[in-house]
Parts: sequence; C-alpha cells; structure tokens
Amino acid sequence: MAGTTPSRSRVLILGGGLSGTLAAAALAPYSDGVDIVERHALPDTPRARRGLPQARHAHMLWSGGADAIESLLPGTMEMWLGAGAHRIPLPNGMVSLSPGGWYRRCWPEAQYLISAGRDLVDWAVRTRALALPGVRLLSGAEPVRLLGTRTRVTGAVIRHRDGTEEVREADLVVDATGRSSRAPNWLAGLGLPAVPETVVDAGVAYASRRYKAPVDTACWPVINVQVDSRLAGPGSGGTILPIEGGEWMVSLAGTRGGQPTSAQSRFTAFARTMRSPLIAEFLDRCEPLGPVIVTRNTTNRRRHYERLRVDGFVALGDSATALDPLYGHGMSAAAQGARALRDLASNRDIGSKGFARRAQRAIGRPAAAAWLLAVTQDAAFPRTIGKRPTFADRVAARYVNRLITTACSDFTVVEALTDVMTLQTGGAVLARPRVVLAAIRGPRLPPLAGPDLTPAEQAVLLGRPAPAPTT
Repeated sequence: MAGTTPSRSRVLILGGGLSGTLAAAALAPYSDGVDIVERHALPDTPRARRGLPQARHAHMLWSGGADAIESLLPGTMEMWLGAGAHRIPLPNGMVSLSPGGWYRRCWPEAQYLISAGRDLVDWAVRTRALALPGVRLLSGAEPVRLLGTRTRVTGAVIRHRDGTEEVREADLVVDATGRSSRAPNWLAGLGLPAVPETVVDAGVAYASRRYKAPVDTACWPVINVQVDSRLAGPGSGGTILPIEGGEWMVSLAGTRGGQPTSAQSRFTAFARTMRSPLIAEFLDRCEPLGPVIVTRNTTNRRRHYERLRVDGFVALGDSATALDPLYGHGMSAAAQGARALRDLASNRDIGSKGFARRAQRAIGRPAAAAWLLAVTQDAAFPRTIGKRPTFADRVAARYVNRLITTACSDFTVVEALTDVMTLQTGGAVLARPRVVLAAIRGPRLPPLAGPDLTPAEQAVLLGRPAPAPTT
C-alpha cells in the first residue's frame, strides 16, 4: 500500500548497459540486493566496449533524460561535464534546419542537452550505479532462459564463459538486454502467449565518423539538418555533435532507398546532398579520425509487455521499446522509465502481486511519448514497413508541421516544441490555448535565408581563425 514501508526483495537484471545500470539505481534502495548479469567485460574508464555498436554514432541526451538520471544517481552530471561532455542550451545552442526552415537562435534557454560520446555517458552512470550498496556485477555471463510459471517469473538460468550454467532466483527479473532481447521466446517457454508487437520500419541507415574539430568545442553548437518526411522520395539528415576530446561526432542518416554507405569517399558527398550542404561545408574544414561506421538496425519496435498477466518480470529500455535513433530519444526514454520504476518501488513491494504490471505501465508512459515522436515521422515515408498513418495521424501531423513552421519565428511555439522534444513534458502542451493560437496566427517573421551562424562559426566555414568566444 502507498505510504507503507515495502518489504525487500532480490532483483536480477539481465544486461549491464545503460538501461540495466539505471534499473539497478532505481531498485537498489528498495531491495535486499541487485545482481546485474552482463555478457561482456565493462571497462572502468570511458572507453569502447563490446556489445554496444551504437556507441559509434551520435547520441543526444535530452534534458528530460539527463534530469531523470541525475535524480537516480546524483552527481552524474558533474562526472559527465568533468570528463569533457558539453551542456548545450536549447534552442539557442543548436543550428538546426527543421522541415519548416532554419531556427533562430535569439531565444532564451528553454531546455538543454548533454553532448558526449556514448561511452562517456554510460561510464559515468555505470560507475555510480555499481558503487551503490547491494549492487553486484556478474560479467562474462549471459541469461539463457527464464525460470517460473505462466503466472510468475522466479529467476533465470545463467551461462558462464566456461559453459557452466547456474540458477539465479529473484523476486523481480528486469530484462535490459536491448534490441536483441530473447525475452519473448523465454516467456513463451514458460507457457505465456506471444508478446504483442507494433513495428514501424523506415529502413533508416546510419553512417558515422569522428573528426578533429577545427575550433574549440567548448562553445560550439549542435549542427543539425533534420529529415523532412513531407518531401517525395527517401529522407536524409545529419548531425554534428561536439563531444569530449576536442572532437566532433558526425552522423548522417537516410531512409530506405537513400541510405548512406561505409565508403569514406562518399561520406561528405552524402552530406552535400541533404536539404542543406552546411554539414558538408564544415566537414571540408576538419580532419577525420577514423573509418565510417554504418548501422542499419533502427526499426521502431514496441513490445507490449503490459498486456501480459505475469508477475516477477519487467522490460526496460530497448527491450520493451526500441526507437529509431534518428530522433535521439532512446537514452532519455530509458532513464525516465527507470525513474518511474524507482517511484513505484518506493511505495510497493517489488515482489508483490501486480507490481510488475504496474511497473511496466509506468515505464511505458515516457516510452509512449518518445514512440509517437518517432513513428509519426517514420510512418510518413513512402517505403516504410509496418503501421501506416491513420486519418487522425495525418491531421495531427499537419498541425505539428504548422507548429514547426511557426516555431522558426515564435518563441511560444519553439518553447513548447523544445519541451516536448526533450521529453520534459508530454504532447498535451501542444494543445494549450496560447500554442494553438500561435499556430493559427502562423510565422511572425519571414523565414531565414540561411543558418543563423555566429561570427566564430562563419569564420570556420571561411577557413579563418575563429574569434575568441565572448563570455
């Protein structure tokens, strides 16, 4: 019951990535112990690890996710920034071409994002989570099946690197094994029905490359050319993120029929074919630091575990809702899901009947908001596979497009859209009277003819020394 002191239970987390360590942070204060099972060795420094191919691509941690992580693991923000991550104000810290035009940068800060390499983001979270009392990491081991009945999961069988197997019992098992999760098959092995799924696949492929930045990245903005699903043919877009070490992480993306490749000679050429050549023009001024890395596993896939009647099992992050990385919401949705899990565990016994279903619904709410942001765009591309837009979807999309166009010259709208994009608020804010009135009124200023660049940013394009940043 709410308001009572919950009894304490054992937790088994499958997967030691970002979602798994956030789940440990959420549940450790309310359990007798948390065991994390991870197949690969996890480094104790912010360097690359096996089992995380998406770390080679640009990751934006929106303020909604960063705030959730900080609430779960106080001090993480300080670790990120101390290791070279950048806190970038929004919207003024982003040079962005939206489907409605170039955004202005004269507005005050509404939200922010953390710009860093994925390895750095995960390292700080992992370090703080593994330092919590009762949290233990079992690396070099992987789950092979769940234990229990069709009404309750009671643990998992773990296979160690030497091939031996071990039974691990738990009052709650959290699946955080990501897109490749085998949990639907494991649950079927216990006699449960198939997990309902919704799939939207725009065939997005990512090509990414690191560059040595030609300028001090401390005050450098995010450069972003957004995909426009209203245009005929495949969509394409790209991002330059300033990250630690004086580097840029550059990711380019294209939908089915127009994907980038791993050819190094074609990377900048692909950027030049996008709606604006701005990213290509910046890449002409800097030195690549490695090969082009391509990823094609980008399908939006939502597994509706909340519809199952089973206790003792919860899925978090990509295991439950995998999102097209194009919109950058995966980490933030997982973080907010972990925070929701923490809030529920603070008032209810983790092992009690009905806890898992309540937890899955709570986890699903922030994931549903991110899901709508992704699939509303992806479903509109002509060669998308899966759920197609309904009439209501098309009406909503037209309204959102009107907002996007208006946001290029109206702070009321850009603030609302920024709050939604960063997952600080739900989509209901877009229906507030002042936002609707602004959309009806439309743009208040003529569109910008080009990107809103500072003198320092323009100097880089011209190949000149950048002026010293002003304070």
